Amino acid sequence: MIKEFRLPDLGEGLTESEILSWKVDVGDTVRLNQVIAEVETAKAVVELPSPFAGVIKELHEQPGSVVEVGKPIVSFEVADDAGSPPSQASGASSPGTGEAALESLNPRQTPKREPNLVGYGAVVEASGRPMRRQRNFAPGEPARARPAMVERAEAEPVETRLVEISSVETKPADGQPAERPRSTPPVRKLAKDLGVDLAQVHGTGPGGLITREDVQDFAGHQEEPATGTAGPVPVSGGTRTGERETRTPIKGVRKHTAAAMVQSAFTAPHATEFLTVDVTPSLELLAKLKNSRDFASTRLTPLTLAAKAVLVALRRNPALNSRWDEDNQEIVTYNYVNLGIAAATPRGLMVPNIKDADAMALPQLAQALTALAETARAGKTTPADLSGGTISITNIGVFGIDAGTPILNPGEAAILGLGAVRTMPWEYRGEVALRQVLTLSLSFDHRLVDGEQGSRFLADVGAILAEPGMVLTMV
Repeated sequence: MIKEFRLPDLGEGLTESEILSWKVDVGDTVRLNQVIAEVETAKAVVELPSPFAGVIKELHEQPGSVVEVGKPIVSFEVADDAGSPPSQASGASSPGTGEAALESLNPRQTPKREPNLVGYGAVVEASGRPMRRQRNFAPGEPARARPAMVERAEAEPVETRLVEISSVETKPADGQPAERPRSTPPVRKLAKDLGVDLAQVHGTGPGGLITREDVQDFAGHQEEPATGTAGPVPVSGGTRTGERETRTPIKGVRKHTAAAMVQSAFTAPHATEFLTVDVTPSLELLAKLKNSRDFASTRLTPLTLAAKAVLVALRRNPALNSRWDEDNQEIVTYNYVNLGIAAATPRGLMVPNIKDADAMALPQLAQALTALAETARAGKTTPADLSGGTISITNIGVFGIDAGTPILNPGEAAILGLGAVRTMPWEYRGEVALRQVLTLSLSFDHRLVDGEQGSRFLADVGAILAEPGMVLTMV
């Protein structure tokens, strides 16, 4: 029996994913829940487990392909209900037997299949077929003849019309009705982004369907220099390089990050405050802790102490650990802290968070920070790790930057930026001395946090880093 595996929704309503690599090949025998592919969503790289035990019959998509949720990506040969082994069930795909044949005979009689992954294969409850909306004509405007494919709708099965539904009537130069080239919504969006007229593109897909590759190839030929020199050359990931510019498709983590930052910047009224502090005592404390038996195998950094300082300061300033609920017109204040740490990865900026960080002692917090960074660099951060954050820290000091204006992670009330630690002349005990100095940058949502609350929080974090013993007065 042949089973198709359709790309599932891997989290929070994502509409597409990119196939990064296959872990199996045609003819391989796989077991249930064996990892068969790596895919990249708009949030993270996810390992895709097999929903069946059987033999790989066909890989429908190649690495680098962007696939819509619900589209078949791999076919399996599995044992039938009677328990026949895969090799004896190969005939199940012939006309008249198996799910595929049943679907081709009558799509309305397709058996309901139960989801085997979260978000996978929602059962269709409706029994009717999709309806085309009637066009409303302006007063006096003559009604044009409907496209032929609409006239055939009553006589054709739903599957036959899935692609054709995107074809509408156009009028070429000779005035005779014609169909616009067929394509899918993602391909039409790609064409729009690249400035490509689909009417000029030759489709190489089934039945003349225009594919992403067709659009990208056409755009590349359009940009070839008139002098006859070599034009843009496609490289991995869809990036096209010409003589004077390089174009990289916006997708995956970069696409999600861009949308989130625009939403945050134009939804939450940002306010930013800065504080420069002498953190020499904190660095001295780190040196002592590294020589301590309790922290012998633990990686300690200024970020570790800053994270702990944030957690302590939030107890005195809970307004910074909240969110704005627009739908219910409420301010939601969290009684826990999921501490987000902005991480620069080869796939773009991510902000995974440490769940219930406020319940951790310093050694556990240090270990969690180390694990978070290693997972992000390896590209193994899961969608669950990227959701549910309540407040974030971004360490721009690792790039040698002193201060900046961090953009809030959507849904959070505040984000703290850590600048570079620099040796500077500083007033110390009535004299000028060389000290280790750090600038803190705090951005907050002014709907949730008043200037006084933000200032007190920032002052508390600074006080702890300037004198770690101050923690005893705050807990």
